[in-house]
Amino acid sequence: MCYNALVTLHAIPSPRPRLLHAATVVMLFFVASRVLGLGRDIVISYQFGTSRTLDAYFAAFNIPDLIFNVIAGGALGSAFIPTFAAALASGDPRRAWRLASAVLNLALIVLTAIAAILALFAPQVVAATVAQGFAPDDQALTASLMRWMLVTPIVFGLSGIVMGILNSHQHFVLPAFAPVVYNAAIIAGAIFLAPTMGVYGLTFGVVAGALLHLLVQVPWLVRRRMHYTPTVGLYDADVREVGRLMLPRTLGLAAVQINFLVNTILASGLPAGSIAALGYAWRVMLLPEGIVALSFATAVFPTLSEQVARKALDDFRETFSNVFRVTLYLTVPAAVGLLVLGAPLVALLFQRGEFDARSTAETAWALRFYAVGLFAHSGLEIITRAFYAMHDTRTPVTIGVAAMLLNIVLSVTLIAPLSHGGLALANSVATILEMLALLYLLRQRIGQAGDKRLFASVARIGAAAMVMALAMAPFADSSSIMISIVGAAIGGAAYFAVTIALRSEEIQFVLRRARGTDL
Repeated sequence: MCYNALVTLHAIPSPRPRLLHAATVVMLFFVASRVLGLGRDIVISYQFGTSRTLDAYFAAFNIPDLIFNVIAGGALGSAFIPTFAAALASGDPRRAWRLASAVLNLALIVLTAIAAILALFAPQVVAATVAQGFAPDDQALTASLMRWMLVTPIVFGLSGIVMGILNSHQHFVLPAFAPVVYNAAIIAGAIFLAPTMGVYGLTFGVVAGALLHLLVQVPWLVRRRMHYTPTVGLYDADVREVGRLMLPRTLGLAAVQINFLVNTILASGLPAGSIAALGYAWRVMLLPEGIVALSFATAVFPTLSEQVARKALDDFRETFSNVFRVTLYLTVPAAVGLLVLGAPLVALLFQRGEFDARSTAETAWALRFYAVGLFAHSGLEIITRAFYAMHDTRTPVTIGVAAMLLNIVLSVTLIAPLSHGGLALANSVATILEMLALLYLLRQRIGQAGDKRLFASVARIGAAAMVMALAMAPFADSSSIMISIVGAAIGGAAYFAVTIALRSEEIQFVLRRARGTDL
């Protein structure tokens, strides 16, 4: 689910002396959350494998996830933070707290009303959407699970606003820690409750994790003596500004969530376990994307915003070019590794308990197609931050909606010949084209963003990636996990050796960034 990424959505420009410390805190906790999320998936796979029961669990997630992301997720956070920060900067803290109170109250009212309506009509909603292809009993299970999970968008909506308040006060530790607690609660539910309660134990872990996600941040509000006001502020200028800023981002996030919804609807008509296999494969692909791309995007966004504010276009181009190239440099070999050695990796991570060889094959099949688009997912994180830094949310949204429509068309076309792998491939193709389109439009806006250096880097990365794939190819069909690990090590060494021989600039960039001397 996207709730784990909340911390990355609220990175805001901060004074440069604080930037490195804040970015480091966010990155460390984000990596910890991703690793714990992997542990969560390992525990879940042991208990449920790729069963139809787990399909119902993942399908039930879709509607609450859609509500949260479209109404109260990144859209609200990205609109609330600059408005709240401006109110704080005005020297009128009561104005800022009044805005925070109004937004919290509005979110609580709207999300509770929507959740209540969906809970009332849950059987009809799941039968018409995420569980169309399920048998009646599986549809009933999905509806029951969804009713419990509808608590989470309400809680996460409030928690996301609290995160924005804390980050606006330059407090990053508790917001960064909250996703870790969330994943830990799900793991506890899977270990201690699922053996006796089945998938409901896992669901209760999700609800408990959401509550803890909010509660761990509340003590800071108490210490700061937040001035709560029972108002919705519909005529308040600050509240209206939040609403104005939300609209473009909401449309963009809606497009992303509709993709996931359509994939679930289509996969519900496939053999049991297809939805679960897609979910496992998607999260494995997101591991390198999150650790590399989201970390870099979080760290560079304040710098890009600062350079736009100073009208330092040359610096902006240089910063973007450096970070975009190093993102490709680190994620392309990860994609090659997943593409060639995906099956042994899935077996290493998940194949135990109820997750058998069939589950491994189904998950690895989807992972190969998702891996094709890993570099594009990663590149988009950097490109969209560049547009946001220029106060342009409309362009990424427009291209994102077009990519969504293409994704749906490709999904319907490719599902017949490739089963659930076709849904993964459709996502990758649409994402690659989305990245290329936005990169072209960004170049039109800022001029040549180091085009010659970018083309040279892509050529070096491509050559090194081909050598890496050839080096790992003999290990691709190995059933031995240890031999596959050796193959991955050989492939990685080949990649970096080739880039060193070709005098890749990105190696030095990575080393400088690791020492904290460069963005």
